[in-house]
Amino acid sequence: MAQFLKKGRDADAIAADDAKVRATVEGILADIAARGDVAVRELSVKFDGWDREDFRLTDREIKDALSQLSQRNIDDITFAQEQVRNFAQAQKSALRDIEVETLPGVVLGHKNIPVNSIGSYVPGGKYPMVASAHMSVVTAKVAGVPRIATCAPPFHGKPAAAIVAAQHLAGADEIYCLGGVQAVGAMAIGTERIQPIDMLVGPGNAYVAEAKRQLFGRVGIDLFAGPTETLVIADESVDAELCATDLLGQAEHGPTSPAVLLTTSEALARATLHEIDRLLAILPTAAIARAAWADYGQVILCDSEDETVREADRIASEHVQVMTRDPDFFLERMTNYGALFLGPRTNVAFGDKVIGTNHTLPTKKAARYTGGLWVGKFLKTVTYQRVLTDSASAMIGEYCSRLCMLEGFAGHAEQANVRVRRYGGRNVPYAQAAE
Repeated sequence: MAQFLKKGRDADAIAADDAKVRATVEGILADIAARGDVAVRELSVKFDGWDREDFRLTDREIKDALSQLSQRNIDDITFAQEQVRNFAQAQKSALRDIEVETLPGVVLGHKNIPVNSIGSYVPGGKYPMVASAHMSVVTAKVAGVPRIATCAPPFHGKPAAAIVAAQHLAGADEIYCLGGVQAVGAMAIGTERIQPIDMLVGPGNAYVAEAKRQLFGRVGIDLFAGPTETLVIADESVDAELCATDLLGQAEHGPTSPAVLLTTSEALARATLHEIDRLLAILPTAAIARAAWADYGQVILCDSEDETVREADRIASEHVQVMTRDPDFFLERMTNYGALFLGPRTNVAFGDKVIGTNHTLPTKKAARYTGGLWVGKFLKTVTYQRVLTDSASAMIGEYCSRLCMLEGFAGHAEQANVRVRRYGGRNVPYAQAAE
C-alpha cells in the first residue's frame, strides 16, 4: 500500500481557495461583458498597473521589441519554433480527409477544417513565458487558422520584449499587452476594440484557468491548463539530485504548483527530501519553489512498480518524468498523463521550452479524459454525406422510416418516406413506417 512520507495542503482548504477564485472570475467576466473596453482598462490598471487606451501593440512597438534582443536570442527562439513546427507538421500529416462508399451509392466523408480565429494567452506576469507563444501560435499556424490574436501581460511595467518577439516570429496577427482574466475575457467576449475569437488557448494561473472554464461554451478552449504539475517516478537507478532538481524545476512556476515524487525506494525518497532542502538554500527562485513544495509537494513510497502505475494514474499529472531502470514499463502501462519524459537524459524543461512537443497540457486530473494541445485541437473534423442513386436513397429511406417511427418521430419518418415514394416508387402511407 502506498505510504505518504510528505503530504501537501488539506483538500478542503484547496477547495475553499478554488471557490474564491470562481467567484472573483465570475464577477470580472460579467464586468467585461457589461462595460467592454472601459472595464478591461480598469482591470489592467488594478491588477497589472498597466494603462493605455489601446492594448494592441503597433508595428513600431513590435520592431522595438525585436531590437531589444540579441541575435542569439532571436536564433534560439527560431530554433525552438522550428522544433514545434516540425512536430506539428508531422502530426498534421497523420490527419487526412476521407471519403468512402459504405454501401452502393452511399458516400460518406469527413474534412478537417481549421477554426476561423483563436485567442492565445501567453503567461508573463512572474516570468516572460516565451515558449507559450511557440506552442499555441506556431501550432495554430500549421493547422491553418486564419486569425490569431495573442495576449500577454506587461513585465516590469512594459511589454516583455522576448514574448513580443516570439509572438511575432510565430506568426500572430494581433498582439496585445494585456494580462489575466481581463485578457482572456476580452478575447472571448469581445470589446469595442477587440474582435471576439472562436477559441481560447494557452496556459495560465488559477484565475486564467477558471476564466477559460467559465467561458467554455461561449468559445471553444484547448483544455483546462492551470498551475503546472509535475510527477517524478524514480528508483535506485538515479540519484536524489536529479529527482530534487526535476521537482523544484517545475515548482518554481508558482506557489500552487504540485510536485510529487513516486518511488519504490525509501532511501531515495528520504535522500530527495534532504536534497530539496539543500537546493532551496541556493535556488534563485526558492521563494516560489519553497512555497509550492511546502503546500503542494508530496513524497509517496510504493511497494512495487505496478502500484506505482496505479498511483500515477490516480494522480493524473500534467508532466510525468520517469527515471527508472525500465521507463518503457510506464509508457506501456500508464493511461493518465499529459506528457511523459522517459529516462534521465530528458526532462520537463526540454518539453516546456524547446524539444518540439507541446507544453500546454491537462491539469487537475483532466489527463483522465484529454491529451494536451496539438495541431488537431485547432481542426474541426466535420462530416458530409452524399447518396448517388435512387435505389440507395429508397433502401436507406426504408430503414430510416422504421427507426424513426420506433422512436415516435413521425416528421423524421416523413423525411425518409417522401424519398421512398419518390425514388423507390412505393406508396408509403403518410406518417407511417415503410414496411
